[in-house]
Amino acid sequence: MPTASIDSIVAMYASWGSEKYDEEVTQLAHALQSAALATRDGATNELIAAALLHDIGHLFEIERNNGPDHHTDLRHEQTGSEFLQAFFPKSVTAPIAMHVEAKRYLAATEPGYVESLSHGSQRSLEVQGGPFTASECAGFLALEGSADAVRLRRWDDHGKVTDLEVRNFDSWIPLLREVANG
Repeated sequence: MPTASIDSIVAMYASWGSEKYDEEVTQLAHALQSAALATRDGATNELIAAALLHDIGHLFEIERNNGPDHHTDLRHEQTGSEFLQAFFPKSVTAPIAMHVEAKRYLAATEPGYVESLSHGSQRSLEVQGGPFTASECAGFLALEGSADAVRLRRWDDHGKVTDLEVRNFDSWIPLLREVANG
């Protein structure tokens, strides 16, 4: 896998961002909406970058498989965070690495959460292992950054609005450069 750079990230979204995410919105629209929600909620620049890039691992899956695979857990959260870790600090990559675990945690602990998920997120929850057990919940909460992962998860869950007007990807490049490790 190539080392992350802002140019390689932009290229990934240019190449594969128009592919559908979930049911209705594209990968790019989902990323932009998630970043917009993080900004609205006053998140740090690092967490906004995480919201924007949290599903970049899906773009690698799409590229590798010549399309999305909704039936296999390809661990997009790990692929994405590993790609980004040479370029971004842990405050960006850790929430990305844990955003699927955050979904499993919320599914186990928050009544009505699973029902509130989109059909695609409900389907992927099952592929990803379903709700956590009580011991898995405790282990997740003990991880550094779990609270940020839960915040990211909520933006992820709500960043699926068809035809929502948000800033374009290029407008986020200065923030990505600022947050990057040099």
